[in-house]
Amino acid sequence: MKSTPFQPNADLAPMPFDTRICETARSLKDAGLPWRPHAGCFVWDPEGHIEAPSPFPNRIYFILNLNRFLAIFGSVRDMEEKLIWLPTWHQARLICRRLGTDEIGRAEISGYDGTSPPGDDLLSLYKLLMEKTALFSTLK
Repeated sequence: MKSTPFQPNADLAPMPFDTRICETARSLKDAGLPWRPHAGCFVWDPEGHIEAPSPFPNRIYFILNLNRFLAIFGSVRDMEEKLIWLPTWHQARLICRRLGTDEIGRAEISGYDGTSPPGDDLLSLYKLLMEKTALFSTLK
């Protein structure tokens, strides 16, 4: 069966992973946000290590089967090095909770009024996490 690529003009993106979010996720990775690749994670492959076309815009992939990604990269460590994890809103909230900043995150998100561009609520969580990089070592 031939795959049908994502059509940005017709299809609704499942997650708002635009350039702002991807670059902020790269900053989170550079700041030391720990990540263990597993099923259920969205990842960004900015360097094009994955040869297969992405089912989403901007070389975004979803880890449905970890073994498929291990076949491409060879090890979890290589995945961690070469891919950038894009935490979903739910995952970002769980990280905030683990860092003890869940109340701050809740206050910022509860002010969302629906007029901001899609993804701004997720971006605000990423930025909140950027403010807490000193706490990342507690997540390991």
